[in-house]
Parts: sequence; structure tokens; C-alpha cells
Amino acid sequence: MKSILIIGLGRFGRHMAQTFLDKGHEVLAVDHSEDRADAAVGSIHQILIGDATDERFMESLGISNFDLAVIAIGENFQTVLEITVLLKDLGCKYIVARATRDVHKKLLLRNGADYVSYAEREVAERLAIKFGADNIFDYVELTPEIGIYEIAAPRAWLGKSMVELSIRTKYHVSVLATKRQNQIYPLPHPSHVFAEEESIMVMGTARDIEAIT
Repeated sequence: MKSILIIGLGRFGRHMAQTFLDKGHEVLAVDHSEDRADAAVGSIHQILIGDATDERFMESLGISNFDLAVIAIGENFQTVLEITVLLKDLGCKYIVARATRDVHKKLLLRNGADYVSYAEREVAERLAIKFGADNIFDYVELTPEIGIYEIAAPRAWLGKSMVELSIRTKYHVSVLATKRQNQIYPLPHPSHVFAEEESIMVMGTARDIEAIT
């Protein structure tokens, strides 16, 4: 179980807090708005009303005791940057922040953030990839170049085994799992023969995935 600080109780912050709680983690949420705090109190039990840019208030939280702090504020970059710097100065172990522009991401990373999320942008890109191609069912970005894609088993692979196809050598992708009737089978054996009724999870670049779909 991790101890997590969520700063900001807008939609993104509430969803983050609820997901962490569902996973069994301990969450303390902070927001300067009484209305937002009241709206979230039914699902998030530990909420404090306060200004996350106020050093005294933040010191009172014992920042260094948290495993993770999420700055779930996206509309005011100056505020996000101030909170990031303050968290770092107070000994926060790991800081996740939000950004809407590349330059903001760079500044946050330079000033203490360990990970910066483009929340809306990442969802938009994922949906664009998922719904923009007929044979891609889902997508998770690992790096800007590499992702994990759920795709239909390529027609040229049907009835053939992984070893027979020499997938890594010939296609430059890695098959991580197969999926049939909503059941996932991780790390298929090299002798696995691809069937029409299954989808596969493959890791590779967008170019390599496009070449096989």
C-alpha cells in the first residue's frame, strides 16, 4: 500500500484519487475549494481544504512521508509550477504533474516533476489510434516511439506458428499476449499457431505495427 497525496479535486483529481483508493492505497486529497471538497467527500474520506502554494500549509502535511504526489491541476500552469517546486523543496519522493503544452512539460521536469502527463492529449491520441484504424482495438504508449497495441491477428499469420514466422526478426515486433473471448493468454509459446478468432498484443513502433495490420 502506498501513501498518495492528490492536489486538486477537479474531474481528473477525483478519478485519480478514486482509482488509487480502489487499488487499496491510502489517499489524502487537498483542494482550496470548499465546493469541490464537499462534492468529493462521499468517495474520498481524507480531504483537507487549503492552498497548496502555501509553504506552511504544505509543511503541515508531512510531504516527505508520501510515496507519491499528484498535482491534478491543469488550468493554471504557474500554480502547477509553484506547487512542483514547493513539493520538491519539502522532500517529496515522486511528483506527477499535468501539462497542456510541450514547453510546460519541459519546465516542470526541470523544476522537480518526475513524470508529466498530458491527460486530455494522451486520451485523445489513444482514441485516435484506436478508432482511426480498422484492425487496432487498443493502444498504450510506452515511449513516444514505442507502444503496446491490441490488433487482429494479421491474415498472413493465420495458421502459422510464432517460430515459423520469425516474428521478431522479420517484423521487428514482440508478441506479448493473445486474447480470445475476452480471456488474455500472456507470453504465448513459440509453437503457438495464430487463429482468426483471436487478437494479439504486440509491442513495437507505429511504423512496424502499421506494416503488419
